[in-house]
Amino acid sequence: MLILSRRPGQSIMIGDNIEIKVLGWKDGQLSLGIIAPKSVAVYRQEIYDIIAQENKAAVAPSRDIDLALLPHKR
Repeated sequence: MLILSRRPGQSIMIGDNIEIKVLGWKDGQLSLGIIAPKSVAVYRQEIYDIIAQENKAAVAPSRDIDLALLPHKR
């Protein structure tokens, strides 16, 4: 893990096209601005975890389906 110290108004770059800028610090919360291409998804960790869990559940095989009840083509 890379650990950096930044002040409000300062930025870090990830690659050539992702900028993370420190906007400020107030009441124990850090405000960040993120500039990234639309093709790069940016989520808070708690939202990312929910999305990952839902995606995993969506592709998991369901044991509730009785395949014998599905219509068959002959």
